[in-house]
Parts: sequence; structure tokens; C-alpha cells
Amino acid sequence: MLSLIVPAYNEAEHIYDNLRIIADTLTGAGISYEILAVNDGSRDHTGTEIARAAASIPGVRDCGYDVNRGKGGAILHGIKNSKGDMVGFLDADLELPASLVPGFVSCMESTGCDVVIGSKMHKDSKLEYPFMRKVMSLGYYAILKVLFGLKCKDTQTGIKIYRGDLLRRIGGVQMVDSYAFDIEQLALANSVGAVIVEMPVEVVYTREGSMSRIKIGAIFGMFCDTIRIWWKLRVKKAYKM
Repeated sequence: MLSLIVPAYNEAEHIYDNLRIIADTLTGAGISYEILAVNDGSRDHTGTEIARAAASIPGVRDCGYDVNRGKGGAILHGIKNSKGDMVGFLDADLELPASLVPGFVSCMESTGCDVVIGSKMHKDSKLEYPFMRKVMSLGYYAILKVLFGLKCKDTQTGIKIYRGDLLRRIGGVQMVDSYAFDIEQLALANSVGAVIVEMPVEVVYTREGSMSRIKIGAIFGMFCDTIRIWWKLRVKKAYKM
């Protein structure tokens, strides 16, 4: 079974319809699933819409809470409540369409890998990727390769699927719930020899300003968190898996 975590913050306008799309897509692909919809302390009616979805759409579970924890915190909450032998997450806005998920599941099943991640840098990905963001991504990739030995070129795309037992082990020791939570998960997976496969993605920008939502402060914060993760993993050996 696939446990698909959908973290949502102030997504009241679209979350019900998007959960319906996800459920219909997984059902149509013949995938056994649960959708863990996590309302991350939204200030709008996201929680109400998720509750409505859980009551009317088979497979949707309401796993929300009242205090905003950020995307990483929402995904960690979903991991702790997951039951599947595969556990993944997908952004609630569906800029990464639900139609990608069956291919990721198929990849995991056919290759026997431990992690499948979406990569905007994959040669077959379909999106508009600004030149400066591409340069920054390549620079960050070089840093991650040096610090952690990670060979994946894009760690931040919002669709990933892990082997369930592996991700629950990782979630149990994670210390970061900010933007760098993806890095921590992948670094920990890599540290125990997990096989990580990158898949192409298609991005459908659904809101104005999508291309520039990540600000300079967030980039700096992610870099600082990355160094902290390296220090805890490589120097202090603080993670006990």
C-alpha cells in the first residue's frame, strides 16, 4: 500500500478538488493507497475542506493540527501516522500533477530501489526552469555531493516516494523541519546505503509568482541547515538509526 502525504497550508480553495483528483488517479492506476491530508495550521478553511474530503472520498485521512509547523513538520507528522509499505509526499497545489505518482510507484516496484525522487534537472523533465535557478541548483548539488556523497541533482522537488520502513526510521530521528528537511531525509537514506533513483517531472504552475516563491532568506536558511545536518551526521554522529 502507498501512504501519500499531502501537506496543505492555506489551500482551502483547491484542496478538496485536488484530493479528489489524487484519489481518482491512484484508483484508476490500481494502486492500493491511503492519502494523509495534513492541514498545517492553516488560517483559512483548509481544515474544514480536508474534513469534508475525508468524509466523502475513500482513502482520504484527515491528519491535521492547529499550530503551523511548516512543510517539513507536516510531512513528519504524516510519516508518523503512515501505514503503507511505500510512503510518499506530494505538494497540495498539484503543480506537480498527481498523474506522476503511478510512474514513481512503478519505478520503485520494478527496480527494487529504496527511494524515488522527482528531479527538475532530469533531461526528460518538462518545465520552464530559469537560468539562475538552474545555476543555483547545480551549485547546491555540488555542495551536497561533497558534504554527503549525494548524487541526486535535485533534492527539493515536492514529489518523493520512500520504502515505508526506511522513511519511518528516518522520520524517527529527524531534527530538521524547515526547507532542508528533504536534504536531511536523503542524507540519512544515503548514509545507510539506500538506492535513490531520480525521475523526470512535469510542472504545471498554478498560481502567480510560483517561479519565485522561495526567497533569499529561505535559501540562506537552507544552506545553514545543510551545514548543521552535515555537522550532526558526519562529525557528531548524532543520528541513531
